Amino acid sequence: MSDAAQPTAAEVRAAAEAVKTALDRHLAAVERRSGEEDPAVYDAFNELAAAAEAYDELLYDRYDEVTPFEIPGEDTLPPYTGPEEPSALSVLIRRDYAVAEPQRLMAQARRVEAADEDAPGAGASGTVHGALGLLFGEFEPDEIASRHKEFGLEEGDSTLWVTAADESAEPGEWLEAPFEEVDPERVVCRFDVSAVFDEEFDDGDEEEEEDEGEGEDGEADLSDLDEDLDEDLDTDLDRDLDEDGEPARLEADR
Repeated sequence: MSDAAQPTAAEVRAAAEAVKTALDRHLAAVERRSGEEDPAVYDAFNELAAAAEAYDELLYDRYDEVTPFEIPGEDTLPPYTGPEEPSALSVLIRRDYAVAEPQRLMAQARRVEAADEDAPGAGASGTVHGALGLLFGEFEPDEIASRHKEFGLEEGDSTLWVTAADESAEPGEWLEAPFEEVDPERVVCRFDVSAVFDEEFDDGDEEEEEDEGEGEDGEADLSDLDEDLDEDLDTDLDRDLDEDGEPARLEADR
């Protein structure tokens, strides 16, 4: 960072004073809280987090030093304000995938196409876009999630939210915009899956692997098993294609 863009020592000192003030306000809110999910405590917490983050940035820019504070991510849910006994709920699920093996994806789509006598003549399985439509139309999302490698997909992040409602929505009420009106304060619980969480344990795992010599043979066996399963799948896909590369006729296995 250039000297001209660096914060002054006075700015860093002012940021430190702001942290002290935010600490006092947070403690006062905690001492006066009316319950486990007091909004005043939540607001004071956010103010303290913002002040600490600002101080940390200025301290680094000016002195190339950091604080030991870890600021929680913005995905922290606010206090729950929904009904204590919900009469209805919504389950919101997002799963991300990367198309890691397009040929495998399209080969699986050709199997579905070949097994469906009512499939249109122009094969939709010839493109990734069409193959995705075929597979997600044929299989339930949970089945695709459990068999994603077979379909040439690679898992990304995923999340599941359960939100409470006062009453059930009318049929078709939200179909045009199903995810636009999610109130975070009505989220009963959520479950996130992401590779970013695994990184926190990488260092500890490496140390454990060094100390635990036993089990390496078992891990190698599992790796060999995975390779064998992949080879079997490749063989099955090859058998489903005739000499001209066209899909052989299959029986539906739904």
